[in-house]
Amino acid sequence: MLRRHANILKHHSFFLFGARGTGKTTLLNDLFKPSEALRIDLLDPNTFGQLQANPSLLLPLIQPAKSDGRAVIIDEVQKIPALLDLVHLVIERDKIVFGLTGSSARKLRRGSANLLAGRAYIYKLYPLLADEIGDAFHLDDAISWGTLPSILNTSDPLARSLYLQAYAETYLKEEIIAEQIIRNLPPFRRFLPVAAQMSGKLINYAKIAADCQTDPSNVKNYLQVLDDTLLGFFLEPFHESIRKRQTKSPKFYFIDTGISRALAGLLDVPPRRGTSQFGDLFESFVITQIRTTLEYSLTQYRLSYLRTKDGAEIDLIIERAGRPRIIVEIKSATNIRPEDLSTLQKFASSMKGSVAFCLYNGDLELQVSSVICLPWKRGIGAIMAVS
Repeated sequence: MLRRHANILKHHSFFLFGARGTGKTTLLNDLFKPSEALRIDLLDPNTFGQLQANPSLLLPLIQPAKSDGRAVIIDEVQKIPALLDLVHLVIERDKIVFGLTGSSARKLRRGSANLLAGRAYIYKLYPLLADEIGDAFHLDDAISWGTLPSILNTSDPLARSLYLQAYAETYLKEEIIAEQIIRNLPPFRRFLPVAAQMSGKLINYAKIAADCQTDPSNVKNYLQVLDDTLLGFFLEPFHESIRKRQTKSPKFYFIDTGISRALAGLLDVPPRRGTSQFGDLFESFVITQIRTTLEYSLTQYRLSYLRTKDGAEIDLIIERAGRPRIIVEIKSATNIRPEDLSTLQKFASSMKGSVAFCLYNGDLELQVSSVICLPWKRGIGAIMAVS
């Protein structure tokens, strides 16, 4: 049994959002014993049909939990947003703890659903961290297939490929069509493989729009949909002024290399170490691992990247209130040479009080001038320990 690092306080009502297949139901089954919670699954057609037709049936349905002090878990609550008014009432009146899962809050926000005004904390769940996988973790597998929990259930490449292909198609059908997030589906279908191929690169809305035969405004909307449904995230350009951060192009990353490779149609092309493809995927993987670790720490943070006019770049800048700024270079190489760190050293000296890390794919811990070079897994732990 894998122990997830998501830090959920089980004695207070909460939303748990996450893309499909990240393990939300499994996590809550581990967190709440059968004797501790009543479960209502809106993926069950009978349950969904009855509560959709008459949301007030929720009240008698949860009466047994009210009587014996159990929590109530409602899976995929965004399918019936009207239930949240009743949940709000019961939390206030009866002090029952609710755990409410869903693939995103987008549909709830769009429909002006009751998000419980702070009466429920909000948590997010992502694909597995390397530390969660433990001794079973293998970098090449994670780069090639990602770390969705179902991927770990088999080592057969064909089974993994079929799962990821089905995942991409299921997302289109269930998240996009069923919930009517996007009305005109063909341009979005053309957009997904292009977006996947651009994962981790600067967003050129006009170029992507031309490739997808659509308008740049649609591309912005499509990327926002992926962000809202927790399948990806934006990495904004760094600037000391928050206002000026919005004046340059962001990057966009998918949350999982297996998902992005499936959408790009590249599952049959194994990433080989030493290639630019492997380097790009390694950088994306490490950045998502850092971001997920920060999310689970429940601390406020801001991530960005830095690129100068002459092309010098820092892969990741981490800012947390009251802590030194951290600048990070990510390299897939197994050896680090001092000349590889010249750009990082330059920025470290210009950003007074910052801490510079190079996370790489080797085994040695090195100190090159002001730069701390660490194996990437150890490096993530060191970043989190900076205070």
